[in-house]
Amino acid sequence: MRILQSDVDPINTLLLKHPRDAFVNQEVIAGQWKELGFSSPPDFNKALREYVRFVELLSGHVSVIHFLPKERNTTLDSIYVRDASVVCSKGVILCNMGKPQRRFEPKAQEAFLGSMNIPIAGCIEDPGTLEGGDVVWLNQRTIAVARSYRTNEAGIGQLKAILGSCVDEFVVVDLPHWQGPQDVFHLMSIISPIDKDLALVYSPLMPISFREKLLSLSIELIEVPTKEFATMGCNVLAIGPRKCLMLAGNPQTRKRLEAQGVEIYEYRGEEISLKGGGGPTCLTRPIQRNLSL
Repeated sequence: MRILQSDVDPINTLLLKHPRDAFVNQEVIAGQWKELGFSSPPDFNKALREYVRFVELLSGHVSVIHFLPKERNTTLDSIYVRDASVVCSKGVILCNMGKPQRRFEPKAQEAFLGSMNIPIAGCIEDPGTLEGGDVVWLNQRTIAVARSYRTNEAGIGQLKAILGSCVDEFVVVDLPHWQGPQDVFHLMSIISPIDKDLALVYSPLMPISFREKLLSLSIELIEVPTKEFATMGCNVLAIGPRKCLMLAGNPQTRKRLEAQGVEIYEYRGEEISLKGGGGPTCLTRPIQRNLSL
């Protein structure tokens, strides 16, 4: 399997985890949501209905979709599959979660990926921490990695060593404190690649040096309005160049994307996204993307 280092080319193979296997039932939700920092408990049955639509939209564009199985050692957060791994041309790099309640998720993904014969390129180990939401491919040879409350310097150093010759440029982005260590705030909270020369961003929380780096790479920036940042307007999944999946309820962001020729598909995500702080990028781990023409 040839794995493309991209966050914008057409997705061929995708990893998901269904809420029936992550949330399990309403009783499990009731026992976990506060400790995990959800804003309120998801309604299990509504989550299932939202997810049907979410998968329907993806199925229209993605050739192969795999679902992680139920795992007794993972939590509600395991629905956000991106965070447990990073993909490079060597294979999958297993993360080491900065959120303690999520520490078993990479092992659960490792077991499943092994059954699919997908190579494991390496693992982030203690004292290093790294979460996939803090990692963005800016182009096929340039990767950005955030120093955040979920990803530390040791984890960044291990990732750089594992990638080795896979990259020409390794950009480290120091994220702000924002709402503190208990909040979920990743690099992908403030940037979503849309095309090779286009990205959706929330500049008020973006370090100046990183914003200038994007511009130096000739990446045009679409700004998310402040009132739509809280409703995850900046968390948009590129299923292909200028073809995106986003949360409903962000009309200004959608209008700005469409003005740049972006094709938009929306899903309702009150239960599966907003309450747990995980948008469409968080809910998906693209394994393989095809090189776009």
